[in-house]
Amino acid sequence: MSERSQFDLLKERRFGPFFSVQFLGAFNDNVYKNALVIMLTFQAASMTTMSPGLLVNLCAGLFILPFFLFSATAGQLADKYEKALLTQLVKIFEIVIMVIGALGFYFMHLELLLIALFMMGMHSTMFGPVKYAYLPQHLKKDELVGGNGLIDAGTFIAILLGTILGGVLIGIKPDGAMWVASVAIVVAVAGYLISRSVPLSPAPSPALKINWNPLTETWANFRFLRTNRTVFLSILGISWFWFYGAMFLSQFPNFTKEVLGGSEHVVTLLLAVFSVGIGLGSLLCEKLSGHKIEIGLVPFGSIGLTIFAVDLYFASPVAPGVALGAMAFLQQPGSWRVLFDLAMIGVFGGFYIVPTYALIQSRSEPSHQARVIAGNNIMNALFMVAAAGVAIGGLSMGMTIPQLFLLTAVLNALVAIYIYMLVPEFLMRFLVWLLIHSVYRLEKRGIENIPEEGAAMLVANHVTFIDALVIAAACPRPTRYVMDHRRFNTPLLRFLFDATRSIPIASAKEDPALLEKAYDEIAKGLDKGELICIFPEGSLTKDGNIQTFRPGIQRIIARTPVPVVPIALRGLWDSFFGRQGGALIARVFRLGLFGKIGMTVGAPVPANAVTPAGLQEIVTAMRGDEK
Repeated sequence: MSERSQFDLLKERRFGPFFSVQFLGAFNDNVYKNALVIMLTFQAASMTTMSPGLLVNLCAGLFILPFFLFSATAGQLADKYEKALLTQLVKIFEIVIMVIGALGFYFMHLELLLIALFMMGMHSTMFGPVKYAYLPQHLKKDELVGGNGLIDAGTFIAILLGTILGGVLIGIKPDGAMWVASVAIVVAVAGYLISRSVPLSPAPSPALKINWNPLTETWANFRFLRTNRTVFLSILGISWFWFYGAMFLSQFPNFTKEVLGGSEHVVTLLLAVFSVGIGLGSLLCEKLSGHKIEIGLVPFGSIGLTIFAVDLYFASPVAPGVALGAMAFLQQPGSWRVLFDLAMIGVFGGFYIVPTYALIQSRSEPSHQARVIAGNNIMNALFMVAAAGVAIGGLSMGMTIPQLFLLTAVLNALVAIYIYMLVPEFLMRFLVWLLIHSVYRLEKRGIENIPEEGAAMLVANHVTFIDALVIAAACPRPTRYVMDHRRFNTPLLRFLFDATRSIPIASAKEDPALLEKAYDEIAKGLDKGELICIFPEGSLTKDGNIQTFRPGIQRIIARTPVPVVPIALRGLWDSFFGRQGGALIARVFRLGLFGKIGMTVGAPVPANAVTPAGLQEIVTAMRGDEK
């Protein structure tokens, strides 16, 4: 596992140019979109008889409509054709769009401006599947979280900067529209030039026959998504985040005006704080996840999204009745609490969305990754439209904007509970992550010795009841654990063991049928290429020393010859959950929390060299004197 910074990816050709292309595209979208919305708000009367409010909502609808119409086609194209070429074609398309937009600005021609906006939605629709299917082709598994974090952080920062610049440029008198047009064309050309440096990405399904009917292909997409339950529910989770985000972002202008008593500058301040929060949370994911896809951060993110949205409801002050500027707003009581809540919503949003995207990329079939992302984009659009419907309905019923935020917080908690009940793996990983970041400090060595793919047995010394959780916290791949059947059936914890698909086992004396069933299940898992962990001592150590490894591991390898990876756990005997040192409360006072423990992984032992005594000798040597 690489311990280098995720920012090193920006220096590499496999990531840097693609990141820049994505950043400039998101930036350009928002320069054009915000400039157009502001111009229509203040100058609509000179171009049409429609009201500014109707025009602004028409713009929002036109931008999102292509996600419904073209996402299914975009996913097919991204799976069938090489992605570097598709990236260049999308950037050429962007140049054409911006030329059309420039003509619309020059002639103050509403139809041309709206056509360009619709085409920008097409541009984003076509590039979305390319973007998220490109990453798993060029990044290692331990780089996916860092790469997604950079992409998501860059996207939200680009949205913020583009929104601000679009507003500033359109406000320049008398040539603001031409400034917007010129900058948009320059940025589009720059994006195309950089796209020529994006490395080749072989098409995963070159023989795919394109179905040009968006309705039938969208339906086929959804049917395929449902075949992978974890991926489908993860997509629902991401779509819920876009519901949540759309609910907040769409209310910022009126929240600022009616609740905070702020001017347009305060709207920009709120957007900036929210965007920087998401960027920061996205970048922190790699550090908190230990360079692996840690879906335990997703429940952590959902908890924060609920807590800080509830606090925002209670923090919202009464508007003073004047349009305060940014500095005057900051001097008002409660203003910093509002900004803190928005920043934390952004940070926890980053924790929520980055691992979920990485999970979808890692668990999707490589031949269908772009189509999976296309299905995700359609779901996201549906949920964003639903958010608008809920907001309109709530406000029509007399709800205040802070009450809408509170409703969103409550719904977020309910949705989170529902998803984590359906996929307990999320909650299990959260408890594992919490354990290692609240009770222990885990030092890892030799994690790179765990195979990135393919079957293998992990064997470790057995010190405490939480040994499997410690290994799970460090292991870069999902792992199944063989455990005593009595421990497996522990009340309240059974759902955790079911989530990891643990395998209950008993001795030949206790239950010979269960023993044989366990061996059969281990063989099936290894045949499927899974990682399976066993504790060959057969029981917890009674004195901290490693007990004799039993012959069961040799029987397993004789039936299914796979490499065996030895693991030594260190420091657990005298730790918070260890059995040394008397009562739990005494250990807490003597040792404190955040105790340092260690996990060392040795080189895989070939199947033909596996013996219980040999494995015990390796584990003992790696552990050393530290129990």
